Amino acid sequence: MLVTMKELLDQARVDNYAVAAPNIDNEHNLRAAIDGAEEMNSPLILGVPYHVNPDICYLGRIATDLIRRSAVPIALNLDHGKNFENCVMAIRAGFTSIMVDRSELPFAENVSQVKELVKIAHAVGVSVEAELGHVGGADNYEVDGYSGLTVPAEAVRFVAETGVDCLAVAIGTAHGVYKGEPDIRFDLLKELREQVPVPLVLHGGSGTGEENLSRLAREGINKVNLSNELKRNMVVELNKQDLSQYGIYGVYNYLGQGFKEKLIENIQLFGSQNKAENWRK
Repeated sequence: MLVTMKELLDQARVDNYAVAAPNIDNEHNLRAAIDGAEEMNSPLILGVPYHVNPDICYLGRIATDLIRRSAVPIALNLDHGKNFENCVMAIRAGFTSIMVDRSELPFAENVSQVKELVKIAHAVGVSVEAELGHVGGADNYEVDGYSGLTVPAEAVRFVAETGVDCLAVAIGTAHGVYKGEPDIRFDLLKELREQVPVPLVLHGGSGTGEENLSRLAREGINKVNLSNELKRNMVVELNKQDLSQYGIYGVYNYLGQGFKEKLIENIQLFGSQNKAENWRK
């Protein structure tokens, strides 16, 4: 069931849970992600990062076809669209949402560029996510962790001026692999949840810790991006197996199983299991 990200996240905001947003980069983890969501009867957002998939037109066609056959509601999202061309290409490929990432620009320029793409996307029924503040890299967490936190007053203004459907906020997470667990600013999340009128998104969900993720979903985050820990669990699952009797095609099943198992764990943490029933009423 192919739906927009706005539909999924508006419902998640009302019912106070988060939707998992795993990054996919090939047909194998695409299928694993859909299988996991169906097994948990959960909505899902599939994220496709352009820098990993420059041929998103082709993956988009495969993904939308598989999603339409699925029994659960799924949105297809361009993750970190860095320029106009990336975003328009995703829209043409059938994506139902795009993330317009201009978070490294000054506030006014971020607003200007995001606003322009919101007009284009909304004209054809596509949802838009943007980022305010900056989620840096986990490899430099001591420096980046708190350097670009989202300011609530700016977030309110940003949403009003751009018309985005959801907002990625910086509250202490980072992209990549942490050395320990991040120090999440739950006090800041509370302010943002109370003041910002659209669903909030967390980037850098991998490695954030089970207790933190569960609390984040309960206290105001409605979409959690995942990548590294899903991919790492693929390798963990593969390393458990005796591959001496398998050809190369047997490997794909184990990789997919590792991806799916970790995704299911996160779906349970986020509280979205059985929420697909909302789309069958």
